[in-house]
Amino acid sequence: MLANSLKNYSDFVLTKRFVFSLFIALALFTGIKQYAKGSLNNYKIFKYTYTHTINQTSLYDTYPKEYNDVNHYGPIFAVIIAPFALLPDAIGTTLWNLANVLVLLTGFYSLPISLKSRSLVALICAHEAFGAMLSFQFNIALTGFILMSFSYLIKQKDIKSALLIALGTLIKLYGIVGLAFFFFSKRKMTFIIAGIVSLGLLFVLPAFISSPNFIVSSYKEWYVCLIEKNGLNTSLTSMQDISLMGIVRRFLQNPLIPNTPFLISGILLFALPYVRIKQYQYLGYRLMLLASVLIFTVIFSSGSESPTYIIAFAGVAIWYVLQPKPTQNWVIILFVFAIILTTLSPSDLFPKYIRVHYVWKYSLKALPCVLIWFAIIYQLLTVDFRDQQFLEE
Repeated sequence: MLANSLKNYSDFVLTKRFVFSLFIALALFTGIKQYAKGSLNNYKIFKYTYTHTINQTSLYDTYPKEYNDVNHYGPIFAVIIAPFALLPDAIGTTLWNLANVLVLLTGFYSLPISLKSRSLVALICAHEAFGAMLSFQFNIALTGFILMSFSYLIKQKDIKSALLIALGTLIKLYGIVGLAFFFFSKRKMTFIIAGIVSLGLLFVLPAFISSPNFIVSSYKEWYVCLIEKNGLNTSLTSMQDISLMGIVRRFLQNPLIPNTPFLISGILLFALPYVRIKQYQYLGYRLMLLASVLIFTVIFSSGSESPTYIIAFAGVAIWYVLQPKPTQNWVIILFVFAIILTTLSPSDLFPKYIRVHYVWKYSLKALPCVLIWFAIIYQLLTVDFRDQQFLEE
């Protein structure tokens, strides 16, 4: 009786209806809560990107009367945020979170795995998504973009995949990682042409609500802004740099340790599994590479902050559901470690003293994802994915 009840409950929780209901409820709750609390800074940065584009005033200056911090998104973002910026904040904030969540869920449910596996991936990411929603983060939708760019390419919808990669790249450079799936395309020339055309069209699109000269100068200013931001990220007191490099810098208390050696080593390791060309055809290999891409994007970026980890944790979730059953003990240990230290550590569920004096101080939120990424690289190099046909629907 108890076993049947637990199974029925599990089956209900893993339904698409339940997952959508949960995420929509989280989006509505966080949007209303943060608006009522007045915690709208990120949303105001986004909103005023549209206003400044219309008025042709710098997108990357400081505007202390409007918001704190500086915008770091590309000019095309003004077009994306426009429908929300035109609404009163009381409505725009909640709809913004809702739109981001729907893009993320579309990404999860586009994956070529069983329906229950898709739901499990989404549920594993629910708490990380909730944290990102509290600060109105676009990283939620960006995760969806990366997932969909992968799924579209697998399903031979190269034009849609290329469009999403181009859009993600011009909004926030993380989107460019979708190019890692290029070798899975069966129509590579179509993919390349679609990518070039998409970049061109999206590049000029904001000019229709401002002017060509303003947009060109804004892209130049965006580049300078990102370079300056990278220098600020590596300080030992920054809320960014939750990365592999950040762990090393903060443990050694040396902000001058450069990113370059880590990036070169990371890229070489990331690229190593591509030598297994015969494995490209297997879905398990492709999905494992997707998990690698999602985690790599975050743990090797000095710009990574806590809400950025919705991207990495999607990779952790995909990695976990790909493991053969029964799941090995080391996999369970790593996964639970990630749930505790990566997902729960920024929340009030975690002791504040440990969170402030250890997790934040030493960028430890990144540690489980770093370890899982190394495990993924090992599996990509050693596992024969032909035996994992159970992943097919």
